[in-house]
Amino acid sequence: MSQVSRRELFPGVWLRTVHTNKFKSSYLSVTLLAPLDQKTAGANALIPSVLRRGTAVHPDMESLSAALDELYGGAIEPAVRKKGETQCVGFAASFLDDAYAMKGENILEPAAELLGELLLKPYTEDGHFCPDYTASEKANLIDRIRAQINDKRTYATQRLTQEMCRYEAFGVDKLGDEEHVSAITPERLWERYQALLREAGVEIYYCGSAEPDRVAQALTRALDRLPVNESRTAPGCDVRVTAGPEPIVAEETMDVSQGKLALGFRTGGQSCWEADFPALYLCTAVFGGTTLSKLFMNVREKLSLCYYASAVLERMKGLVLVSSGIEFDKYQTAKDEILAQLEAVKRGEIEPWELEGSRRTLIGACMSTLDDQSRQEDFWLGQAAAGLEESPEEFAARLEQVTREQVAAAAQKLELDTIYFLKGKEA
Repeated sequence: MSQVSRRELFPGVWLRTVHTNKFKSSYLSVTLLAPLDQKTAGANALIPSVLRRGTAVHPDMESLSAALDELYGGAIEPAVRKKGETQCVGFAASFLDDAYAMKGENILEPAAELLGELLLKPYTEDGHFCPDYTASEKANLIDRIRAQINDKRTYATQRLTQEMCRYEAFGVDKLGDEEHVSAITPERLWERYQALLREAGVEIYYCGSAEPDRVAQALTRALDRLPVNESRTAPGCDVRVTAGPEPIVAEETMDVSQGKLALGFRTGGQSCWEADFPALYLCTAVFGGTTLSKLFMNVREKLSLCYYASAVLERMKGLVLVSSGIEFDKYQTAKDEILAQLEAVKRGEIEPWELEGSRRTLIGACMSTLDDQSRQEDFWLGQAAAGLEESPEEFAARLEQVTREQVAAAAQKLELDTIYFLKGKEA
């Protein structure tokens, strides 16, 4: 059994420990939580990659690799994520659990120390970030931003949220945009880094066999250079209750062979903070979240209107996003049928096998989180960003109680807000 606990190490700096003997490796992450903002997103996303290039003690990748090799080949990687309207940047580390060290030595402490060194003791030149490292990682980040267009399915969903949340922080991409990244200098990046260290809420996560008190001591020492700030907090998330009077329609033309139709729905204010959230979660699954869903079984399989059709829930923002791949001339038919399937859920036309199949899929996914350290870390980071303490097991238990009527009631609050269509040049 795992024991999960959370404590505050410094003001606004929180440590969550999952004490377990289940894994041969330990997992450790440090994440800074900042509000998503078009002006700062690119710099925030760049900082972990530049920090990972070298520290004051280990000034280049080669010496950092040597330090990791001494920890039985551990790994520390930059991480940039988006949770609601919070940009989460930092490092995730994996290393051999102490219980499996050949000579019985402690690995947690030197691993925590190296993680703290990466975050707080960067390699500098003339009092700011190294120009070469900054330029190199800027180019890499711009390449990543540009490459997003290559996966048209993901790109269509990204464009949908940009159009849907044009005046909301959620519309900002976790990597920022090319224009702002291009303008970053080592000096300006250093200023942003200092502001992030001063202001951001900090979430630390540990999963492994070490006792929580020992973990807390190791991380307190490793992060003792963090600026003290009594007002550190995790950002909030604005949930818009209603859609506009008419759906926003956005079309884009590219040289593609398959159309991408994406629909964005507001949930009527339903989000992860509401008591009836499990009903919304199961509603999304019945509508389009599994291979037993109405979108998959009817729009894709029975009617062959889509190459794929699925729905995902943005739980903190209160959005349901539908993604589909279609023939260009099937736009109207596919859109009408997707909306018709939602109407069926709203009317409660849900077969027992649809409801139970979706329920079992969701509960299975919840429980399998416990078998994967990185997924478990990502789950708890999402909970921290939302200010929630519910465990995967507790959420699974709530899913067990959801009725067909509650699923229909959740669906009845969904309103179409935005339609995005990516079509080919000949369409």
